[in-house]
Amino acid sequence: MLTFVAPAEAAGADRIETEVAIVVSSGSHSVTRIGEPVRIGVPLPEGLCFTEAACRLRDPYGKPVPLQAHGLDQWRDGSIRWLLIDFHASVRNASSAEYRLTFGGGPMPPAPAAPLRVTQDHCSIAVDTGAAHFQITRGGGFPFNDAALTAVDGEGELASAVVSSARVVDHGQLRCSVIVEGAIGGTKGEPLVQVEAELQFVAASPTVKVDLTVRNPRKAEHPGGYWDLGSRGSVFLKDLSVTFALPGSALADIQCWPEIDMRVQSAAPFELYQDSSGGANWRSSNHVNRDRVVPNRFNGYQLTTGSMIRTGMRATPLVAVSKGARTIAVTMPEFWQNFPKALEASDNAIVLRLFPKQCAGVHEIQGGEQKTHTFFVALGRDFVTTVPLDWCRAPMRVSIPASWSAKSQAVPYLSTASETAPARRALVNAALDGEHSFARKREIIDEYGWRNFGELYADHEAVFTKQGQPPLVSHYNNQYDAIAGFGTQYLQTGDPRWLQAMHELARHVVDIDIYHCDRDKAAYNHGLFWHTFHYVDADTSTHRSYPRASNVGGGGPAAEQNYTTGLMLHYFLTGDRRSRDAAVGLARFVIAMDDGRRTVFKWLARGHTGLATASGSIEYHGPGRSAGNSLNALIDAHRLTGEAEFLAKAEEIIRRCIHPADDIAARELLDAERKWFYTVFLQALGKYLDYKIELRALDDTYAYARESLLHYARWMAVHEYPYLDKPEILEYPNETWAAQDLRKSEVFLFAARHAMPVDRGRFLERAAFFHDYSLQTLGRMPTATLTRPLVLMLRLGGMHDYFSRVPHLRAPEPVGRAADFGTPRQFVPQKITALKRAKRLAGVCAAMAVAAVTWVLL
Repeated sequence: MLTFVAPAEAAGADRIETEVAIVVSSGSHSVTRIGEPVRIGVPLPEGLCFTEAACRLRDPYGKPVPLQAHGLDQWRDGSIRWLLIDFHASVRNASSAEYRLTFGGGPMPPAPAAPLRVTQDHCSIAVDTGAAHFQITRGGGFPFNDAALTAVDGEGELASAVVSSARVVDHGQLRCSVIVEGAIGGTKGEPLVQVEAELQFVAASPTVKVDLTVRNPRKAEHPGGYWDLGSRGSVFLKDLSVTFALPGSALADIQCWPEIDMRVQSAAPFELYQDSSGGANWRSSNHVNRDRVVPNRFNGYQLTTGSMIRTGMRATPLVAVSKGARTIAVTMPEFWQNFPKALEASDNAIVLRLFPKQCAGVHEIQGGEQKTHTFFVALGRDFVTTVPLDWCRAPMRVSIPASWSAKSQAVPYLSTASETAPARRALVNAALDGEHSFARKREIIDEYGWRNFGELYADHEAVFTKQGQPPLVSHYNNQYDAIAGFGTQYLQTGDPRWLQAMHELARHVVDIDIYHCDRDKAAYNHGLFWHTFHYVDADTSTHRSYPRASNVGGGGPAAEQNYTTGLMLHYFLTGDRRSRDAAVGLARFVIAMDDGRRTVFKWLARGHTGLATASGSIEYHGPGRSAGNSLNALIDAHRLTGEAEFLAKAEEIIRRCIHPADDIAARELLDAERKWFYTVFLQALGKYLDYKIELRALDDTYAYARESLLHYARWMAVHEYPYLDKPEILEYPNETWAAQDLRKSEVFLFAARHAMPVDRGRFLERAAFFHDYSLQTLGRMPTATLTRPLVLMLRLGGMHDYFSRVPHLRAPEPVGRAADFGTPRQFVPQKITALKRAKRLAGVCAAMAVAAVTWVLL
């Protein structure tokens, strides 16, 4: 959980380092790279750097290199907390290189040999990188003038995209980004799909990175709360392609590299089509269409060059076409992972098929669903690698020393892997290496394809599958914020594989798991879908939670599984605006779903719906999972935007759900099956208190929240026990309960920060007890490496490692604390009030009708 801890409280914070190593390596694809563009977010300690102009970068030989730096987040004193840097790095073969980022000024960094130049007017944007020229024109080709994006709908109608708007969102001397928007086809003023592209240009490079998003903004029809494929609101595409034309009648020189590390082939024409994953389970029911048919026709890819046809398993193709002095090259990383895909080249053009016509059937994009396709195009010879654009297929890996990240406390309570409890580290490592890793779990249900890649397989839901049955298909989405878990592990270890896993899941969640719609009810629009319903196959519900199955009630996006912190951290580490916008959008979802003015009940009752805080029941609005996740999302959005409405709503939720004088026994929190999640809210309350300290707002609400946390922690210290001590009251007494005990440990640690000595020692003892119990119990369970407990391990337990080194942290006292917080008041949701009034009105109307009839008869 990202909260604030003043660096002065951190262990060893009396000395601030002024230099950090940025290590780049070629990874598994060990080719020499000269001047490859690199981007990474670097955490900085408070007070170190107040302006990007003070940042300098040196190469492994101590030579200054051009640097573009941008602050993404600030500490309370105005210094930079997260710094996004861009530079060009070089490594040779399988080696790595260490660059040194320093602060405090000195000689100005050198300018790039060919700085980016951007010019724009009311209808166009021109970008000159020094190696190529790109033109984006309103009404022109999409996403730029040398390209054409076309679609063929399910009825065979062809339509082209045109640019409707474009804007420069980031312009530095090394890199700039342009957002391009448009639409394709459609009838009656409704486009077939919306399209948006972020174009990233790099100085002295002919190559542009394209993140092209295809979105269906229609409302999904979900009768009964079921969100199946084939429902009204879906869009069907037979083909969606980007074409890069080469004018002239001369024959072209076409070269292709089908796979990474595969030798070049000369071909004319060339077509590579990836029909399925190339994995052993390529026919998995994970890929069923609306007719419950798996449309994949063969395993892997088929390559056609002239009259020759050959096959392979997993392609990451690259094609370069030269005609005279002009060369165009195209590649798409994660090509096979996002099947189906096709790449074609002829004497006249290169065609990248994002939803290829070669696929059997059509491609369905559900209402409110989108997909972002990432590819690279070079309008000229790219010299970073010997094979042009080879570096784009497997970009360099970047790592930051874990000791620096922990020292910075930009992610508070962070410790290095070497400071982590060994038992927890062993469990966490299983997520990355070995037979239980998330990468290996993907293969079980073939968690690949454009809708699935990046997702985690929820293998814990398949524990009741009988031997000989097909694997249960179940998707984890972002439950318990695995994105944040991956990012935290990257910072704790410096291992870039964690960052890659974070990026894959974040991209999937932003595209597939969020409902990109403005036309449904406020309780659903722009919300996050849950994981697949427990112990039930996803079937045609894909990642939308509720399959049509017995004992499965319907529903939709909701507050109980609304996770934002990992998306915020992904933005800080990568600069990806989509993750930032998603995190802020999910906080707006909280406000919208709770707004009674957006419901049909507004005519009968004012007030809030309670959907942002109801956990388990619409009538329960005490400490719970919905309220905790809503509070957490609002704090994140306030940090990202500074907009007052988010903090105001957060404090409204706190006063609604908890009180320093609550009758805790009456809440029946020891009923674990129905109320275990109260600890989620108390964790978020601890985060709120840390955030208020950061804001230096030690006001009445800070005091109210502080006393509420301490009130519940005192009760917990007397009454709480490990869940598995009473297995008879649990429906499924399994490994997840042992992992959830870590939440209790973190609640006690938050409380210890605010407690007087009489309570602090007890809280620290209880925190240590639940931490150690959880790890010891999990260590004895063969199911501890299932996805759900592993994700909990990624997210929980880190506070214990930090407090083990700094046990006497003390939070500041409130300023002018209110003497009396009053008495608790029960929140009544708008719907309940409205129904009571409707019933009374019905009674009055009936009485009036009887009176009227009686008068007539008399």
